[in-house]
Amino acid sequence: MTERVNLLEFTLPRLAEWFALQGEKPFRAKQVFRWIHQRGADDFDAMTDLAKSLREKLRETAEVCSPALLSEHRSADGTVKWLFAAGTGNGVETVFIPEDDRGTLCGSSQVGGALDCKFCSTGRQGFNRGRGVAEIIGQLRFANRRLERLQAEGLPARLDCAAACPRPVPSRARCLRRRRHAPRAPPARARCSRSPR
Repeated sequence: MTERVNLLEFTLPRLAEWFALQGEKPFRAKQVFRWIHQRGADDFDAMTDLAKSLREKLRETAEVCSPALLSEHRSADGTVKWLFAAGTGNGVETVFIPEDDRGTLCGSSQVGGALDCKFCSTGRQGFNRGRGVAEIIGQLRFANRRLERLQAEGLPARLDCAAACPRPVPSRARCLRRRRHAPRAPPARARCSRSPR
């Protein structure tokens, strides 16, 4: 059996190239990209505007695969840490840190870190390697889904953003649209801990 391609690795132009190599029209890449990144789908059968034959072909040749979750830990202050498998016995953490008026999601772009971060086990490992696009996007997709589920279940007060925010937490699609039209900010410097306000 041929190894399946993880579609989380592709930007839209690269996905269009991949679809062309599969003998498919470029608009199919846009459809699949929307299903994956705006609707959060990882099951080709859920992509109902694709032809059944294309969905079958995708099941054979491709996948939408996030890193495997090893553990989840919730602290009394509402902080949530997820540990994901990173291969060869390594793991990386993604951490949600709630604050009174917002939440911060810290994701790992490397396996291990060179900054010796004190609150994250990833930073204490020492640098091993950079992570692939699918690994990075996959951890963020997981955190987004999990936080939506926790909110629906009735979160502890510190995690319940709805109580602190004047409007509901935006969906992934609305958030992506809002970001596209927002003015560009200068790139932020990497930090391992919260700075004083």
